[in-house]
Amino acid sequence: MKDEWVYERASDGSARFVLGTVGLNPLVCFGINPSTATPNALDRTVTRVSRFAADNGYDSWTMLNVYPQIATDPKQLDLVFRQELKFENERQIAGLIAGRPLTLLAAWGGLISSRPYLSSLLRDILRVTSAAGCCWVSLGDLTKGGHPRHPLYVRADTLLQPFSVERYVQGEMGAR
Repeated sequence: MKDEWVYERASDGSARFVLGTVGLNPLVCFGINPSTATPNALDRTVTRVSRFAADNGYDSWTMLNVYPQIATDPKQLDLVFRQELKFENERQIAGLIAGRPLTLLAAWGGLISSRPYLSSLLRDILRVTSAAGCCWVSLGDLTKGGHPRHPLYVRADTLLQPFSVERYVQGEMGAR
């Protein structure tokens, strides 16, 4: 059976908002920013996310990001976020969640510290996810810096565990 895809991006190819497969019980992963993955050319990160979803009983997966600008290196991210990208990203996230209490995988590692605005963008995204009653998880224990681990930097058999994103954001914001 061939996967049905959801793939939302900017018309000029500079941003990706949603990439994933369609199902009733998706594992929704949040990274920091998208790379160049597409439905027919997955990168290592989304390949790992799809495997974690399948291994943990989810029928599909979706990759979202705190900031949707496509960059193969987070050092290439905008120095100041673009308001139109923030707005469209939040609109796409709200549309995908559509009030459903989904499982959200926090998977950004220390990359959230790569730009000062990323923590505040995450805080705004939480307004959408909290209203839907979504449940956050992480891959194993947090990093030494207190961040949820990136999918590429954990073993394939790493377990999902509850993650208090509210406490995390309060700590991140207090540290700035």
